Formats: sequence, structure tokens, C-alpha cells
Amino acid sequence: MEKLPVNESILRATQAEIYDRSFPRAVTIIAAACAIVFSIVGVLGNLATVVALLRYARLRRHATTAFVISLCFSDLIFCAINLPLTASRYLNEAWILGETLCRIFPLFFYGNVAVSLLSMVAITINRYVLISKSAECYARLYTIRGIILMLIAIWTFSFSLLIPPLLGVWGTLGLDRTTFSCTILKKDGKSPKKFLFVLAFIVPCMVIIVSYLCIYWRVRKSRKNLEAHGNGNRRRDGFHRREDSRVTRLMLTIFLCFLLCFMPLMLVNVVDDKMQIPILHIISSILAWASSVINPFIYAGTNKFYREAYKQLLCPASSKIPNVLPKPTHSHSSKMSSPPPT
Repeated sequence: MEKLPVNESILRATQAEIYDRSFPRAVTIIAAACAIVFSIVGVLGNLATVVALLRYARLRRHATTAFVISLCFSDLIFCAINLPLTASRYLNEAWILGETLCRIFPLFFYGNVAVSLLSMVAITINRYVLISKSAECYARLYTIRGIILMLIAIWTFSFSLLIPPLLGVWGTLGLDRTTFSCTILKKDGKSPKKFLFVLAFIVPCMVIIVSYLCIYWRVRKSRKNLEAHGNGNRRRDGFHRREDSRVTRLMLTIFLCFLLCFMPLMLVNVVDDKMQIPILHIISSILAWASSVINPFIYAGTNKFYREAYKQLLCPASSKIPNVLPKPTHSHSSKMSSPPPT
């Protein structure tokens, strides 16, 4: 009975030596500080975004907003759960929070990354359908019921991908003792990590890229048609087309920033899988954490309607623009369609 604590002490000391060789103490302190700051800013920013979008009627009635809120919720969970646990890991240079939390950590980490990407896929498809299909087709797809079902499918599919390692059927969730990171580990020499990377990261990214290329082609074709038919149609549809174009550019910016934040981590894990340059892994991890924090700043910095939503939430007395929708001048707008009466 007395040997077990001694063995555990020796094991912990050995792991700490491995960790210290991999990550200098100054670097782990910087990483912990970044995790704490990102956690606070991310929780406040994403929570403010959700509340602002729900309160601002002009954006609340857009189908795209539902998927943006889904994206904000996934970032909010990451900032509220994963980043504080990450800060503890780097501060203590060890995982001291127990086996249960070590299994929960990768579940939320990988699940939220999948939710973020699939929410972006849903946003991109929404933009494509809006631009390329008829108003009737859009109205049938993006009813309130349809959007709720899409959101349920996104969250269910994202987290169900992690059921096999959670149950230990294909890989397992646990502690990587060389880095003290809780992640997906091999079991019986097998791990679903590469499969999940392809299915939940590469495939959604390819769908988003192809969809935006299709959007670009359709918008270019539509502009040529407008020029061919004179200025009457341009004046009639100009307001809504400009508004839809701004939202589409905003969502493209969100996706590109997501890629810029996560791509270094993916590349480092492939190029330096044996951690010969540990500081690169820390820097790339910090960039990946930033992806859950920067979106509210992008919304506020690039779109006037999102700025007005934040302004209405934070400074309601100084908000001058009425919180009403203008009468639509054409039927093909990006509003959510109410379910047809039964």
C-alpha cells in the first residue's frame, strides 16, 4: 500500500522533467496568461454578440444570424471551459484536474471546432442559396423549423463524431504524458484522429471554399445581367444586394481568419510531430485559441449593422437608428421565412 504513492511521485517527477525539457517555464507562463486573457475577452465578446443579435430586429430576422449565433455559442463554450483548463495546465506544468475533466476537455475542444466549421458551412450554403436559387426555394428551406433542425444536426453530428473515442471503441480520450495535454490517444494502435481531421476539418473547408467560388461566379454573372438590362433593376434591387454582399464578405472574412488561426497548428503538428521546436507548438496553439476571440471584433469592425447591434446593447441611449426593418423592395431577401399557415 505504501509503494503506490512513491511510484506516482516518481512518475510525476519524470513527466515534469520531460515537460520542462519540452517547454521552457517562461513560455508556459506566457501561454497561461494568453489563455486567461482570451478566456475573459472571449466569454464577454461572444456573450455580448449573442445578446446583441437576439435583441437587434434587423439582424435577428436574418437566417444567417441563427448560424452566427451557433458559431458564437461554440466559441463561448471553448472560452468558458477549454481555455481555463488550458491555463491551469500551463501554470502547473501538469494536468492536476483529474481523469474526468481530462476526458471532457478534448470532447469540447474537438466538438467545438467541428461546430464552428459546420456553422460556417451552413452560413456559406445559406449565402449560396440566397444568391443562386429562387425566392420560393429559399423560403421553403429557411423556415424557422428548418433552421432549428439544421442547428440540431450541426451540434449532434459534431459531438457524435467523438463518441467512439469517448467510449474507447476507436481510440480513447486521455492524457498525453509527454505534453500533459488531454487529447485523442491511440488504443490498440488505432486512433480516429486522422479520420476526424479529414471529415470534420478538411471536408468542411473544401465545401466552404467551393461554395464561395460558386457565389463569386453567380454574383459576377448577376452583375453582367444587371448591366445588360439597364439601371432600373439595379436601382430596385440595389439596397438588398449591397446588404447581402456585405454579409457575404463578412462571413468570408470570418472563415479566412479561422483558417489563418488554425492552419499553423495543423502544419506544426505535421512538420514537427516529434516536437523538436516546442515554442512553435505554443505559438500555433495560442493562434488557434485566438480564433474563438476575434470574431466579435470582426463583426464590429467590418459591418455597420453588427456595429449598430453592439451599440444598441452597450449604449442604448445613444443609438439613433430605429430598430425596424424597411419594407422589402424585392422578395429575395435574406430574412427567415415564417412557416406557412396550416
